[in-house]
Amino acid sequence: MYDWRLLENGLEIPAVTYADQPYIIRCNDGAWLCCVTTGSGEEGAPGQHVSTCRSTDGGKSWEKPVPVETPGDVENSYAVLLKAPSGRVFVFYNRNSDNVREILSHDRQEVITRVDSLGHFVFKYSDDNGRSWSRERYDIPFRLFECDRANVYGGKLCFFWNVGRPFIHNGTAYVTLNKVGEMGRGFFQRSEGCLLASPNLLTADNPADAAWETLPEGETGIRPPEGAGPVGEEHCVVPLSDGSFYDTFRTIAGHPAEAYSRDGGKSWQPPQFMRYADGRPVKHPRAANFVWKCENGNYLYWFHNHGGRFIALDPYVTYEDRNPVWLLAGIEADSPEGKVIRWGEPELLLYSDDPMIRISYPDLVEENGRYFVTETEKNKARLHEIPAEFLAKMWRRAAGETVEPEAEELDWRAEEFRFPPFLDRNCEAVNRPSVRTRNGYALRFELEAFAAGTLFDHTGPDGRGERVELLPDGRIAFYLSDGCGGSTAVSEPLPDRNAGRLTVNVDGGAGIVSFVWNGRFLDGGDFQQFGWRRFDPQQVPRPNPARAATGAGVASLRIYARPLMTCES
Repeated sequence: MYDWRLLENGLEIPAVTYADQPYIIRCNDGAWLCCVTTGSGEEGAPGQHVSTCRSTDGGKSWEKPVPVETPGDVENSYAVLLKAPSGRVFVFYNRNSDNVREILSHDRQEVITRVDSLGHFVFKYSDDNGRSWSRERYDIPFRLFECDRANVYGGKLCFFWNVGRPFIHNGTAYVTLNKVGEMGRGFFQRSEGCLLASPNLLTADNPADAAWETLPEGETGIRPPEGAGPVGEEHCVVPLSDGSFYDTFRTIAGHPAEAYSRDGGKSWQPPQFMRYADGRPVKHPRAANFVWKCENGNYLYWFHNHGGRFIALDPYVTYEDRNPVWLLAGIEADSPEGKVIRWGEPELLLYSDDPMIRISYPDLVEENGRYFVTETEKNKARLHEIPAEFLAKMWRRAAGETVEPEAEELDWRAEEFRFPPFLDRNCEAVNRPSVRTRNGYALRFELEAFAAGTLFDHTGPDGRGERVELLPDGRIAFYLSDGCGGSTAVSEPLPDRNAGRLTVNVDGGAGIVSFVWNGRFLDGGDFQQFGWRRFDPQQVPRPNPARAATGAGVASLRIYARPLMTCES
């Protein structure tokens, strides 16, 4: 079965070996222009550079890449694109202009030879829709903060980089920047965010005449919430409909942070951990978490849906587990201070069969009602189309509407009841490999009361089959066995012990079991780093003559022939 969420089903974007930040804009001639940080080595290796390429067929094919800088020049990295109303395109990026070859860690105990996140923040422009770039390169001056002056070089050498998409608001161009105050443990040891704003970049005939202001005002940037640790980086800012700015960024506390500005970035309300509409914190490791404002005025948020206190223990572990990718839908809501974004529940967006693959640094492209995301594994960048109806369901649910599943129901009371198999054995072929069907299913219970015990049982005498239990401490346990091997997935305790709706999703594509209680995705809370649990979809389909049955407390059960979206649950 074709699964659009499978990473390998995306369209590849040209790069050398290393590939990072594949960001796309739509040019005035209709072409898509993509910038990529690339190189023949690993991330941060000498020779790392920015290149761009064009596509005139929606990413199906790409023209020959064009280097923004002369090949073989000093490191230039982490580019982002901005298109002016005139059609002129700007590319902003880091450049090691002074050819610094090594730096000291903040404690002066380590010599660091990775030099791609320091030096000068610069830009070039294109007036031919990205076919070529200006010979001139322009430095963007930025004001030193306390963290710059306190670094190991006293601010004479600054550390920084950018991943956030630039934006235009009231004729002013804004570019985010991540300032690094300390290099060392975990590479970036202390960081905070700021905005670089130019009121005349978009209209100046000579870009050298552009004026730049560093925001917020004062000595400090946008820092992580109190108690979150010293890292607040990879800021992603979007303007809201009332002119407010919304910023989200990663921390090392196991949760992303968010902040609002009501005065164009000059000052920011105290950053807080990002939260769902019901107030519980979103979970996310130290990875890119991006917010996009869509053409319909709604929002999407890319993240990895795990974390909490469990990953705050080691600065390197926090970078891991970027597969799969999840998405939240957001809509604007009113607050006493102004507009805010109200976030819906997680939906699985992309996955790879290899759990060690790290999927990150995405971008969103909209064209003629269609939606596309880019992503990178750091050595391969791809483009994926997201079905528009998938997103429409998320936004409808975030707005409070009921979304009923349009999915085939299985008759679990039938004597020959079988779940969709995860493998196709192709019985007529001899010694042929099996094929992953990427099938899945969902069990949706209506519980009339909290009654610990078996909720559903379809296991034979040897344990072969499926079983769902409600444990005495309120956790849900799902057991799956083919008689030879098995998997167990256990949730966090239910947030209440009343009647309600429980959905158990068994996703044979991503190989993930997840639990939804009364529309709330159980993300593990303070009990588990991962609320969703992996299982082995390579289990062999075997006959199971046992009849399925429900247990105490189950008012009704519906089984669907595919996993349900959280918004359908």
